[in-house]
Amino acid sequence: MSIPVVTVGESQEDLVGGLERLHGPVTVVRRCAELAELLAACQSGLARAAVVAEGSPDLTASLVDRLAAVGVVIIALTDSPEERLRLRSIGVTAAPSTVESTALAESIADAVSTHAGSRPAGQGPGAGYSAGFADAGAALRPEAVDAAKEPPGVGTGKVLAVWGPAGAPGRTLVAVNIAGELAAEGKSVLLVDADSYGASVAGVLGLLDEAAGLAQACRLADQGLLDREALLRVAAPVAAPAGTFRVLTGITRADRWTELRAAALARVLDRAREVAEVIVVDAGFCLEADEELSFDTMAPRRNAATLRSLEMADTVIAVGSADPIGVPRLIRALAELEGSVPGVSPDVVLNKVRASAVGRSPERQLREAWDRFAPPSGIKAFLPWDPDTADAALLAGSLLLESAPDSRLRTAIAELVCAPAQQKRRPSVFSSTAGRRRTG
Repeated sequence: MSIPVVTVGESQEDLVGGLERLHGPVTVVRRCAELAELLAACQSGLARAAVVAEGSPDLTASLVDRLAAVGVVIIALTDSPEERLRLRSIGVTAAPSTVESTALAESIADAVSTHAGSRPAGQGPGAGYSAGFADAGAALRPEAVDAAKEPPGVGTGKVLAVWGPAGAPGRTLVAVNIAGELAAEGKSVLLVDADSYGASVAGVLGLLDEAAGLAQACRLADQGLLDREALLRVAAPVAAPAGTFRVLTGITRADRWTELRAAALARVLDRAREVAEVIVVDAGFCLEADEELSFDTMAPRRNAATLRSLEMADTVIAVGSADPIGVPRLIRALAELEGSVPGVSPDVVLNKVRASAVGRSPERQLREAWDRFAPPSGIKAFLPWDPDTADAALLAGSLLLESAPDSRLRTAIAELVCAPAQQKRRPSVFSSTAGRRRTG
């Protein structure tokens, strides 16, 4: 059976014409005038492969992700070594414009076969949500590649996502102070604000920068231009007396959520694994895939940043409010989380624990209620209700280990993520009056 191919542009040797004249495994079903027409043709189910002879600079990771979702592999023709490297980094196969038509046709057939074999059983093109991790043209290598110029593999850094349901359970407070505690322990840490509804990490830390570092990083990743140096440039350094960590600040307005596309964010987190030992992600609350409900599975996803962060996380901390409203809300949200990200096993943290909300011996009361109504997983930690301490840190734009190092809240967060030696370390070196923070 012949493989339908769409093309855009003309190669130097009329490679597209050569494909049309072949009586081999591929058939050119349409020559497109521009990339937008090619995208529309692929999404309509017309083709299984796309050859881009002109316009490869307009290919982005998000576009590649959209085509991979409908089972289309992409081959771009270019003679620029820099462009070939960029294309490979976003999952596009790059070939020289002088490649033989016969060799390209055979490679297209191999790539389509490999791509079809990597699709989960029972899932056809366009079914469900594409994870976007696969290199759709991995089987296509029509030229020798210098291994020294290949994009580096995924690093060893661990992604820790802090998530929780709606209702302000304290996700950002926990995420920011986890990052601070890990930095104080001597680890290299990158804090990422991936909340597409109410990004607030910059405000909690007193950062005056409004450049939306995560949006910048996603833009560079989408273009295949995000290397280690570029990531470090857009990640603001935050200096604390006990250690320094970096922050990718969130979007400055909620209507900028389209800048946090899943494919780009995945590449940002992969690159972050190469520059930090721990990547702490402050994720949004909503898990709903509303685009699937409207049958527009190719539309940008408002909750893509949250879902992709949870999919890629090595550890998920689920934060809920310890009160008669917050606990049931968290239980329902955990069931939704299991449906959205199958196999996830979050560490449950109940925040704002207080006797006034649940009665005497609040931790015992909460454990009994959890054992009776909640999923089998237990409660990892209880964080005490300490509004005065939290407000003081927010007013100063500081971490708890700076503004209130002896507080029960700070100690509980440190015990959640740090080694015993770090938890017991005397906090006298920490400043108690941190001013508004400046970034370098």
